[in-house]
Amino acid sequence: MRAIDIIHGDHRSIAAVLHGMLFLVREIRLRRRAPDFDVFGAMIYYIDAFPERFHHPKEERLFQRLVERFAAGARDVERLSSEHRRGAQMIRALEQALIRYENGGDREFATFADAVAAYAAFHWHHMRYEEDVLMPKARTHLTASDWQEIDAMFSGHDDPLFGLAASAEYDKLFRRIVNLAPPPIGVGPASRDAARAVTARRS
Repeated sequence: MRAIDIIHGDHRSIAAVLHGMLFLVREIRLRRRAPDFDVFGAMIYYIDAFPERFHHPKEERLFQRLVERFAAGARDVERLSSEHRRGAQMIRALEQALIRYENGGDREFATFADAVAAYAAFHWHHMRYEEDVLMPKARTHLTASDWQEIDAMFSGHDDPLFGLAASAEYDKLFRRIVNLAPPPIGVGPASRDAARAVTARRS
């Protein structure tokens, strides 16, 4: 069941980015840290490109196989698909809120902060649902043959659309976020350097 381990690992990476976004929003609110829009942009791009275009399609293929083996799980899997669609809509709203914040300044911060909090809460709940409800059912009802095929798919051996090259691309993006983000969530410039960069970019 290597696919389950891969999903858990993906979830940890997504959660790290969400925690990072919430941390930066809190720093802006409480410590008046200058916003680094490059960091926010990279984070939002990651949660769009990685879960929505790479992670979720594989999950849906896994859980559709569950429905084939366990028809009573169809409602749970439909909820999963519905949440994936809702998540994509929330990301579009988050992207728009970031654009308004970058162009409109402090008066748009509260709307952006609310969008970050809403998406983070939604996605954490979604991941818990997958891990606590759907994955145990998959472990119970899928056969050894099913898992062999699914593990190969998740490892990127038989799907050129979601293969190893795509995985490497998102690993590189995740590393970029770590390098851009300030401590303690990354190894990028401290708040003073970030403030200078923002001031220089706006001048």
